[in-house]
Amino acid sequence: MAEPTTIDAGAGPVALRTSPLAHLAERMRAAAVTGARGVALTERPFVTMVNLRVDPASDAAVRIGKTLGAPLPRQCGHTTASGPHTLAWLGPDEWLVLSHADATTVAGELREALAADPGSVVDVSANRTTLELSGPAARQVLEKGCPLDLHPRAFGPGRAVSTTVGPVAVLLWQVDDTPAYRLFPRSSFADYLARWLIDAMTEYRGPAVP
Repeated sequence: MAEPTTIDAGAGPVALRTSPLAHLAERMRAAAVTGARGVALTERPFVTMVNLRVDPASDAAVRIGKTLGAPLPRQCGHTTASGPHTLAWLGPDEWLVLSHADATTVAGELREALAADPGSVVDVSANRTTLELSGPAARQVLEKGCPLDLHPRAFGPGRAVSTTVGPVAVLLWQVDDTPAYRLFPRSSFADYLARWLIDAMTEYRGPAVP
């Protein structure tokens, strides 16, 4: 269980927030495996996430692309990036903006770019958390419960798709060819998914079976 937080009467909500997986931080650290079959799991909490809906052929989409510094990706699985922002395709007229910038600022700038055109901009940062699975054995761990073909010939850095890992729905994004993957589960399913991944990592502590 997470240690109780001492509440400062002058502290704001940001200072007092607790990530969905704070109570598993030590367990995730202890589960890490090093070496040729290495794999590690960490939480990257409080990433700004903004859901965006807009007609990709509209002037608003062009304005939004200029605001973010990158065009909206137009195909399933594609991402684009600029500065602190990464844009992941969710559907023909839907994207998830992932950012290191302040959520209120990002959402405000996007609403200004959308203006009166049809569409929506919604801050969904509290809806999901971010898990990062990395290391030489990361792909093999995911393949135990993900229906996607994750082989480099089919899935590589910059790809992001909605799928499942175990029984949990996630947005899965391959960040680099370490390989490192980021998984975005709903906050209410994050504990289950983290425990599932920790269990799936266990076998890599031992030698490979010929």
